[in-house]
Amino acid sequence: MRIFDPHIHMTSRTTDDYEAMYAAGVRALVEPSFWLGQPRTSPAAFLDYFDSLLGWEPFRAAQYGIAHHCTIALNPKEANDPRCTPVLDELPRYLVKDNVVAVGEIGYDSMTPAEDTALAAQLQLAADHGLPALVHTPHRDKLAGLRRTLDVVRESALPPDRVLLDHLNETTVKEAAASGCWLGFSIYPDTKMDEERMVAVLKAHGTEKVLVNSAADWGRSDPLKTRKVGDAMLRAGFTEDDVDQVLWRNPVAFYGIGGRLRLDITDPGATHEGNSILRGGA
Repeated sequence: MRIFDPHIHMTSRTTDDYEAMYAAGVRALVEPSFWLGQPRTSPAAFLDYFDSLLGWEPFRAAQYGIAHHCTIALNPKEANDPRCTPVLDELPRYLVKDNVVAVGEIGYDSMTPAEDTALAAQLQLAADHGLPALVHTPHRDKLAGLRRTLDVVRESALPPDRVLLDHLNETTVKEAAASGCWLGFSIYPDTKMDEERMVAVLKAHGTEKVLVNSAADWGRSDPLKTRKVGDAMLRAGFTEDDVDQVLWRNPVAFYGIGGRLRLDITDPGATHEGNSILRGGA
């Protein structure tokens, strides 16, 4: 089983996770820019983080045989903080980088006017740079949030087939599918979808344009949830080809839209900018 996790925050994970993911079949991933928990206080904090997504994390992933790409954006939660919003002016110089395969995570957290502005601006940046967009639908008031998201997408220059609506569930999948956007589901303990619910959605709506991710981060999460969905699909009677479509071909197709996806692993060398992943090493 080959697996592409299209949404996982490896900055928050350990090298043990990389080893376990490789053993489970993960060969590629996308790490979206997101809120780190501790609020950022200036655009400079974002820039250091973006640099790590483009440098250190691909180096670390390659040590374990996994191709690492990222998405870059001002996330919805911090779009409400005026100390952070000037980073929007810095995004264009990152969105031209080879390893950036989409603009994201963008979208809604609390559905504020500031989030409206940031979402519209970043959809335009995606259109300007020939990139797709990874859109975070809110964890609260999900259907209202989806509808508001779709209104902004329809008003933008970015076609729906270049938009991935993430964190969907049973209440939002029907309208999301009707929009023409790609459909993302986070399999995450307690607060989002689980494997059996995901299988039920796939039975009802099919496998076309569906992406399944772990969204693993600093919270109670599991970077092996993609594999567990694949196993659950097989137990439920889906074919190996169905599993391959959901866990590999669909994320490759979506993130390949911008022409930057590179799935071959090259030897990363022993160090990155003089630093080793071996503590106490050179």
